Amino acid sequence: MDESFEDLLQANRRFADTFALSGFDGLAHAGVAMVTCMDSRIEPLGMIGLKVGDAKIMRTPGGRVTEDALVGCILGVHLLKVERILIVPHTRCAMAAGTDAEIAEAVRNATGAEIGDLRLGASPDQDTNLLADVSLLRNHPLIGDRATVGGFKYDVDTGLLTRLI
Repeated sequence: MDESFEDLLQANRRFADTFALSGFDGLAHAGVAMVTCMDSRIEPLGMIGLKVGDAKIMRTPGGRVTEDALVGCILGVHLLKVERILIVPHTRCAMAAGTDAEIAEAVRNATGAEIGDLRLGASPDQDTNLLADVSLLRNHPLIGDRATVGGFKYDVDTGLLTRLI
C-alpha cells in the first residue's frame, strides 16, 4: 500500500488516545439537523454553539437538499430526535459561481475531464434554491409537520449566520 494517508492515520491515532465518545448513542441531543455546504471554511457545530452529539450534519455541494440529504433529514426526524432543520448555503460559494454547464466547463478546462450530464445543483441564484429546498422539506409528507425548517445564509468572512426563510 502507498503512504498517501499515513499522516492522517497518525493524526487519528493521536485523536484516539484521548477519545471520549465511546458508547455514544448517535441521537441528535439538541434536536438539530443541518444541511450545509462541503466548503472547508464552514464549522457547522461551532457556528451554532453546539458540540459533537448535538446535531446531524449533512454536507453537499452548495448546501443543497440532494436526494441523500433528504433521506438524512427523514431518518433524522423519525429515528434520531431531529426537531429543527437548518439549510445553510454560504457566501462566496463555488456552486453559486455558475450553472451546472458552466461548472462542468470549468472542470473540463482545468483538468480535461468530462463530467457528462452529472447533476451538480449549481446556480448563481442561491436564494431561489434555498426557498425551493426549504419548501421541499416543509411540504414533505415525512418531514413537514414533524420538524421546523429554516433557511439561512452563512457569511464565510464574518462567521455570521442570517435567517432568510
